[in-house]
Amino acid sequence: MNLLLDTHALIWALANDPALDAGARKAIIDGRNLVFVSAANVWEISIKRALGKLEAPDNLLEEIDAHRFTHLDMTARHADAAGRLPNIHAAPFDRMLVAQAQLEKLVLVTRDEFIPQYAVKCLKA
Repeated sequence: MNLLLDTHALIWALANDPALDAGARKAIIDGRNLVFVSAANVWEISIKRALGKLEAPDNLLEEIDAHRFTHLDMTARHADAAGRLPNIHAAPFDRMLVAQAQLEKLVLVTRDEFIPQYAVKCLKA
């Protein structure tokens, strides 16, 4: 299974936070699964950290690499798909993650209640 972490799932996974659902934790640490982290996650974390709205590691990219997560860049194709999504979710970061999960056939690990309303496979974070 190929997973894409929503931002809260990424933060919980990096911190080994018990808030992360046991099933999601098991899927993330299962070596048979590829775990992707989007540039949108890094962008969102950087912005919210700078605004004082979020605590996250200062060495975020190194932590992502240390956990052997795979970087997923944002492309024009992803951006176009995100812009074409139904207006279920207003957050641009989440819309990008949905578009990337759809186009790259990834399971989105999230606890966001709006995301499952899109045509995207989800795993509870």
